Amino acid sequence: MSDTDPHVHVEQKVMQASAGGRNATVSLLGLVPDAPSVVTTGCGLQVPYAMTSPRPESVTCLACREHASREHLRFAEQVERLSRWPGAPLTGEQAAKAAQWARDLAKRFSG
Repeated sequence: MSDTDPHVHVEQKVMQASAGGRNATVSLLGLVPDAPSVVTTGCGLQVPYAMTSPRPESVTCLACREHASREHLRFAEQVERLSRWPGAPLTGEQAAKAAQWARDLAKRFSG
């Protein structure tokens, strides 16, 4: 961990780092996870949790922005693929909205 790194990063597990991801964990397990003090970032560094953000406008590390963009695109593809399975918990319309949301975020991270 570098004390001189001025950049704002994104967590390596960017899709699980948001409030929505934490809320899903709480609803599934009934437990509230503690926020870690140090996290691994998309660029591979370990930084204080306070130096990360899930918001594209706040992330200043270019490698982390690229990582977050790739992860959101991967999530969009997975949602669409899984929604086609028989018995999927999402309708096609819900999956399309979720995929579009992820693609929009990916675009914001890459732009």
